[in-house]
Amino acid sequence: MVKQGPPKKTVVVSGGTDGMGRGMVLARLKQGDAVIAIGSSPEKGRQLGLEAAGLAADDRFHFIRADLSSIAENERVVTKIAELHPAVDALVLCANRQSPRREVTAEGLESTFALYYLSRYLLSHGLRAQFDAAPAPVIINIAAAGLKVGEVNFADLQYEAKYSTIRTQIQAGRANDLLGRSLADDPSSKVRVVLYHPGFTKTLGGITHLKQPVKGIITLLSTMAAKPVEKAIAPMVAVIDDPPAEVLTGNNQGKPVDLAMKTFDPANARKLASVTHRLVLTQYGDSPLLPNATKERTDTSFLGGLDSPRQGDAPHRPIEFS
Repeated sequence: MVKQGPPKKTVVVSGGTDGMGRGMVLARLKQGDAVIAIGSSPEKGRQLGLEAAGLAADDRFHFIRADLSSIAENERVVTKIAELHPAVDALVLCANRQSPRREVTAEGLESTFALYYLSRYLLSHGLRAQFDAAPAPVIINIAAAGLKVGEVNFADLQYEAKYSTIRTQIQAGRANDLLGRSLADDPSSKVRVVLYHPGFTKTLGGITHLKQPVKGIITLLSTMAAKPVEKAIAPMVAVIDDPPAEVLTGNNQGKPVDLAMKTFDPANARKLASVTHRLVLTQYGDSPLLPNATKERTDTSFLGGLDSPRQGDAPHRPIEFS
């Protein structure tokens, strides 16, 4: 099979081996782009690589195995992306996993918060040099823009009290709304941000950790009522080719989102950005992924609900996979 010409764009997809992330990877490979898929399963990465080869796109596809709930792993991923591509045209944020029980990462963070929100914060800021090297870069954050339910629980960000799968998922969705506002109001690069809520979609990658009967109910509803992945991702596939002029836009199942909603409150966005910055310094240490990175430690008495980092760990020791 004849290989295609130089890639049109460079696209990075977190959560790129399941559901909508996987759909975005394949769709952009078909468009002639170079695509980096980030995922935690080596087998799913291998299968995706075989599909890329079937599209004569194996030379434009790269899989990075990583646990994005780890700050150290986000650092390693950004370093690897920078080695592969000096410019990134699009970052598609899909990584999420639902946990029936409260799980804590090696860096002392609640896992849903770390994966669904914090990894998106770190990648969005950490790739700033690659965004600025691209002509019209865009971040597509696939979450729950436009929904009004829930808020960020600043008193207990890590949900030590009253943990539930639903509460942590809702909070992370609202945190991603505020992340979008923060990236627009206090940018670290020239990237545009699109917040996208696809609605109920036929994708089950994020529910593998759930117990029955909840898992079975969601699976049944997905089969009966959810929209196909190809239909759900179509608007965002197009956005990569034609990013909006506005710095921040929201799309809820095809309808524009009113960014004056309280879920995008600028004051709360600034507060969350500040808390997140100090949280990373406290639980991990200084990181090049942080905007305006500083080695100065600040008061963290308000960061309630945090577990201590694993004793004996070096602050920047990456997780190595065999």
